Amino acid sequence: MESMARQRHPSEPDDPPAEPTDDTVTGPVLPELEDAAWMHHATAFAHTSFRAVARRLPRLVRDAVALAWATSRRDTVASIGLNVAAGVMTTFGLLATTSVLRELFAAGPTPDRVRAALPALVLAAAAVSARGGLMIAAGWAQARLTPQINYEVELRLFEATTAVDLAAFDDAGFAEEMDRARERGMAEAAYIVDHTVNLVTGVVGMAATAVAVAVIQPILLPCLLLAAVPEAVTAVRVARRQYLAMLARITRRRRMWMLAHLMANRRTAAEVRAYQMRGFLIAEYRRVMAVETRAQLRLVRSQTGTRVAGASVAGLAAFGVYAVLGALLLGGLVALAAAATALLAIQSARTSLGVAVLATNSLYEDALYYQDYRDFLERARSRMPATGGRAVDGFDVIELDRVSLRYPDTEQPAVDEVSLTLRRGQVIALVGENGSGKTTLAKLIAGLYRPTGGVIRWDGVDTADLDPRAVGEHVAVMTQDWWRFPFTAGQNIRIGRHDRAPGRSGPSVREAARAAAADEVIDNLPYGYDTLLDREFKNGHDLSGGQWQRLVAARGLYRDAALLICDEPSASLDARAEHALFQHLRRHPDRAVVLITHRLANVRHADQIFVLDQGRLVQHGTHDELMAADGLYRELFDLQASGYLAGSPQAGDAVPR
Repeated sequence: MESMARQRHPSEPDDPPAEPTDDTVTGPVLPELEDAAWMHHATAFAHTSFRAVARRLPRLVRDAVALAWATSRRDTVASIGLNVAAGVMTTFGLLATTSVLRELFAAGPTPDRVRAALPALVLAAAAVSARGGLMIAAGWAQARLTPQINYEVELRLFEATTAVDLAAFDDAGFAEEMDRARERGMAEAAYIVDHTVNLVTGVVGMAATAVAVAVIQPILLPCLLLAAVPEAVTAVRVARRQYLAMLARITRRRRMWMLAHLMANRRTAAEVRAYQMRGFLIAEYRRVMAVETRAQLRLVRSQTGTRVAGASVAGLAAFGVYAVLGALLLGGLVALAAAATALLAIQSARTSLGVAVLATNSLYEDALYYQDYRDFLERARSRMPATGGRAVDGFDVIELDRVSLRYPDTEQPAVDEVSLTLRRGQVIALVGENGSGKTTLAKLIAGLYRPTGGVIRWDGVDTADLDPRAVGEHVAVMTQDWWRFPFTAGQNIRIGRHDRAPGRSGPSVREAARAAAADEVIDNLPYGYDTLLDREFKNGHDLSGGQWQRLVAARGLYRDAALLICDEPSASLDARAEHALFQHLRRHPDRAVVLITHRLANVRHADQIFVLDQGRLVQHGTHDELMAADGLYRELFDLQASGYLAGSPQAGDAVPR
C-alpha cells in the first residue's frame, strides 16, 4: 500500500493532528477517511462563535417547542410549566431563607431567635421540597417526550424511505442525505427538545435567583452579575475547547475502531489468516494508538490548564463579590442576612448558568443535524411516485416502445431506445455482457424504474397511467442482489406474498420451496421452517450462498405473480438445483418470465432471446435463429460451449462474427 500524506482542510483544528505523524514510526499510512455522516456539521460548528449561536437561539427554541407540541401537548406543557413553577419555588425558598437568617442574626436569647425563625424555616423547607417534587415531575414529563418523539421521527423517515421510487437510491445526493438523516439527524430530534427544556430550566433558575435578590435588596444584583459573567465566559470556553479536542481526535478514533473491527471479526478472520495480515494490522493499530495516547496526554494537560485558569477567574470574581458585600455591610446598606442569602443565590445561579450554556451549545449543533432530517423528508416527498391511477388486473401483452433510462450524473444511457414485446405465457431471455443493461431493462419491465424516454404499455395502456401499487401486485423479482433477511426459513419465503388473503390461490410455502429445490435444505435445518437464519440471534443458523439462492427463488415462486423477473437466479446454484429451477419455470405457461443469465444453455428454450450491447438491443430471435445469424449471441454461446465440447474454439481464439 502506498504511503499517503493527509491533506489538511483549512477549517480543521490544528492541535492535535488528526492523523498519525510520529517520526519514530515508519511504514505505510492508510488513506484519509471521509467524514462520517454524523460529523457533517462538526467542523463548521467548531468555528461558530457563541455569539452567533445565541443569535439563532430564539428560532431554535421555537422549532423545538413546535416539535414537542406536535408530539404531545400535555407532556410539553408539563415539562416546561413545571420547570417554571420550580423556579418560582426557588425564589420563595431564597426569600424564606432570608427571613430565617434575619431572625437568627437578630439580637436576643438564642432560644427566642430559633423560635422566631421556625415559621420561616418551615416555609423554606416547604419551598425546597416543592421545588424538588416539581423538578422530578418535570423530568418525568421530559423523559416521556423522548420515546414519543423518537417514534414519530423514525416512523416518518421509514415511511419516506420505503415509499420513494427505486431510482432515488441511485442518486448520490439522495443517498448521502438519507445516511445523514438516519445516522444522526433522526436521533437529534429528541435531543433538541431535551436541550431546550434544559435551557429553559437554566434560564428560569437564573431568573428566579435574580428576582429573589432584587426583592431582598436590589443593590445586590450587581454582585450576582459580577459572579455570573466570568462563569459564563469560562463555561463557554471550556465547552468549546473540549469540542475542538474531540473533533481533532475523532478521525483517529474511527480508524482505531475500523482496525479493531478487522482484527476481531468472524467474517474477516479467514482472510486475515490466509494473507497473514496480522503483523500489518497490529503495526497500523500500534501507530495510531501511539499518537492517540500522546494526544490524550496533551489533552489532559490542556484541560488542567483550562481548569486552573477558570478556577483563577472564578476565584477573582468571588473575591470581588465578597469585597463588594463587605463594603455594603460596613456601610450599613445591606443586612447580614441579605448578604448571606445573596451568596446562596450566587451558588444557585452558577449551577443554572452552567446548565444553560451547555444546553445552548448542544441545542445549536443538534439543530443543524435535525435540519438535515427535515431537508431529507422534503427531498423524499419529491421522489415519491404519483399515487392513484387506473386499476389493473394483470396483462396479456407488455410492450416497450423505444424505452430509455439514464442514471443520474451519467452521460451514456443504461438502456437506449429498446423496443420489445412480451406476452403472457412466454419466456424471454435478456443476454449480453456485463454492463450491457440487462438488469436495468428488467427493472424497467418490472416497473421498479420509470423510463426517462419511451413508453411501457400493459395491454395498450401506458404504465404511467396505472396505479404503481396495483402494477407491483402482478410482478415478482428474483434478484441477483438478494438480501439475507434475519427471519425464519418459512418467513423468508412467506414475505414474497406476506399479505396473501386467506383462500387466495397460490402455492404454499412448502410447494414453493420444493419447486426451487429448497425443501431439502430447509428440512435439514435444526428447526426446519422455523429455523432463524442469522447467527447473531440465539439458536440462529446460517446457509451457504447457494442455499440462500434457493430460498430466494422459493420466495419469488411463492409470490405467484403474472410477471416473473429472474435476474441470474442460478448464479450460486449447483447443477441439480439449477436444472430443477429451470424445469419449473418452463412448466408454467400462465405467466410471463423474463430471464437473465450468463449460462446461455439455460436460454435455449426461451421463446424469444434479446441480445443487448451497451444498452442497445442488437439482436433478437429464437436460439436457432440467433445461432444461424453471425452475431454477438453466437460468439458468446460458442465461447461457453468451448469449455464443454472438444474441438470447439477456445476462449482466446478468434470467433467469426
